[in-house]
Amino acid sequence: MNTFGSNFRFTSFGESHGVAVGGVVDGCPAGLCVDFDMIDRDLARRRGDGLSGTTARKEADKVEWLSGLLDGLTLGTPIAFAIKNGDARSGDYENLRDCFRPSHADYTYQQRYGIRDYRGGGRASGRETAARVVAGCIAKQLLHQRGISIKAEAVVGGERADETSGGVVSCVIEGVPSGVGNPIFGRVNAMLASAMLSIPSAVGFEIGEGFASARMTGREYADAWNEPSGNTPLTATNHCGGVQGGITNGMPIVFSVAFHPVVTHTGATECLTADGTLREVDVKGRHDRCHVLRCPVIVEAMAAMVIADLILKG
Repeated sequence: MNTFGSNFRFTSFGESHGVAVGGVVDGCPAGLCVDFDMIDRDLARRRGDGLSGTTARKEADKVEWLSGLLDGLTLGTPIAFAIKNGDARSGDYENLRDCFRPSHADYTYQQRYGIRDYRGGGRASGRETAARVVAGCIAKQLLHQRGISIKAEAVVGGERADETSGGVVSCVIEGVPSGVGNPIFGRVNAMLASAMLSIPSAVGFEIGEGFASARMTGREYADAWNEPSGNTPLTATNHCGGVQGGITNGMPIVFSVAFHPVVTHTGATECLTADGTLREVDVKGRHDRCHVLRCPVIVEAMAAMVIADLILKG
């Protein structure tokens, strides 16, 4: 399952220490003037340029455009691109060839496929999200033409010296008209949840008041109508997060995504081996101490692809 979306479709490829990561965007309408500088800025946000606690791996993230564009305009044909991996150190992972780190996808990938790319987590690595950011930025530009904006920000969880940490990314989507989405299995909130939980390390999703609504009364939770007048918001509150019955109501779509802390700790780590024994392994590699600060742009990218997919469905 490497393809996301129906009308705005994104297929990603590549592993953390492979030749490249990249993707194909299909279904983007012709005539969109792509802002390549915006894509570069979003990739810089994903890298965490200027942030502390991020990986020492430094990738240039230069996008090589392979198809679907002419003079910066989309042709309506598949947009293919690649981002070369230039700073991989595969040797750091050689002693993990037959060992599974705790709480990683090492073991589950091996069980699923009978083989795995042990170098830096392979396809399970956060490196894969660079391609999502490129595709998502194209979707954001498409939505911008329709007056739709997406903004996410992160709040770091408990921080302790020499420990990794996770956190929560909150996102607001503004400008989506009412009537977007489908009931039952095509709900906007369900599609957003699926997209967000596909991001590495994402473990929780809530829209509007989310879990807090379980502690509210129905009278407290209900969003009272405002009398329509000019730019007056539709409702006095937005506890539902802009979605009712799985369909947008015209209010801002508000949701949050929880990310668990980075589970890789360098140094002696007790790992499960392929022969079913436990072994202490000297885990190496370059890893984030706090990766959640790099996640808002990934959340924006996935949200943009969800909304673009729905908007293009009409």
